[in-house]
Amino acid sequence: MATELTIPQISEGVDTATVSEILVSKGEKIKEDQAVIAVETDKASTEIPATSAGTIKEIKVSEGDEVKVGDVILILEETSEEDEDDEDKDQDRDKDEDQDQDEDEDKDEGEDQDQDKDKTKEKGKSGEKKSSKEVHASPGVRRLARELDVDIQKIEGSGESGRITEKDVRQHKEGGENKSAAKSLELPDFSQWGAVETEPLNTIKKTTAENVLKSWQSIPHVFQFGEADISGIETYIEEHKEEVEKAGGKLTLTAILTKVVATALHKFPRFNASIDMEKEEMVLKKYVHISIAVATDKGLLVPVIQNADQKSIKELSLEISELAEKAREQKLTKEDMEGGNFSISNLGGIGGTNFTPIVYHPQVAILGVSQATTKPVYIDDTFEPRRILPLSLSYDHRLIDGADGASFMNWMVNALEDPYEALLG
Repeated sequence: MATELTIPQISEGVDTATVSEILVSKGEKIKEDQAVIAVETDKASTEIPATSAGTIKEIKVSEGDEVKVGDVILILEETSEEDEDDEDKDQDRDKDEDQDQDEDEDKDEGEDQDQDKDKTKEKGKSGEKKSSKEVHASPGVRRLARELDVDIQKIEGSGESGRITEKDVRQHKEGGENKSAAKSLELPDFSQWGAVETEPLNTIKKTTAENVLKSWQSIPHVFQFGEADISGIETYIEEHKEEVEKAGGKLTLTAILTKVVATALHKFPRFNASIDMEKEEMVLKKYVHISIAVATDKGLLVPVIQNADQKSIKELSLEISELAEKAREQKLTKEDMEGGNFSISNLGGIGGTNFTPIVYHPQVAILGVSQATTKPVYIDDTFEPRRILPLSLSYDHRLIDGADGASFMNWMVNALEDPYEALLG
């Protein structure tokens, strides 16, 4: 019995669309809910599923056609239960024959070369496991995967019923939100060696894990290190901290670093940019928004100081104190976390001599700050005790080369040791 498949209601208030892709062919046997065509509206692109199973007798639309709700997509010859049973039997028979053939081949190889046999068996098992996964993806998505040299078998679809979308393929290629790659790293059963317990990741931890994986896989990192004598800055903080405390904030090294970095971003505009590889261009931002990493009980949060270059050290101190408190109390808004161009991560209050922070995509650089220590410094023929601050700069090598990284770090060191000379230079 022939059945007509028609265009359903695409979405609320949308009655017409354009056919962007035919996902099946005449004579093909399809299953219920299998996508048969893709359509585009002025709002979105979507796939139209079959409402029943059968064999395609005739396709009534072509790519580029404008269709409306109720139009016939294709004529379907419904498959009888007897035909489905015969098809299943044929598939089972083919699988049995293939398996018998594989076993015979392995056996023959084993009689001559034991070591080669073991390797071949492992390879065969891996291949069976890979081919056994049923992939739900349109021909267009499969074609994109081939063009990007992506193994579609390794992708977990985010679409309905696990269907793989173009976004899934591109994210797998770029490493963005690459849950497939993360899940492929299987863990052993740790309980075989002793007692264990599991604890689910909270939202902040999960988001951080996805973001740092995306950044690490897509950004070629380079690291630059430096040391700055901040003896004068620590004296400045001691002399002015009460003034800021009376205003309700706390004068910290982070506030001063934020001001210095804001000035540096004007002198080194590539550090205040993003890179667009698809368009092969860099986006140079005319505003200076600086992200400040804040450690909380729930995980790492990175609120943003907007227009940091237009604020005094006192204003920055008050705003950083306010945002840090909001972060610890889980009161940051979406707006508080958006728009950062460059990040500062200060671990000096915890300790350590140096670390290499990961750049936050789509930013291109981050400054890491470790604990200042007292060291003897040779000045005017004698050693003097000075407070030395370790700095580490991580940057995206696609946009920033080594000379730029070294110049930025040198300027930062000079600005912290002698702000007047650096700012005038």
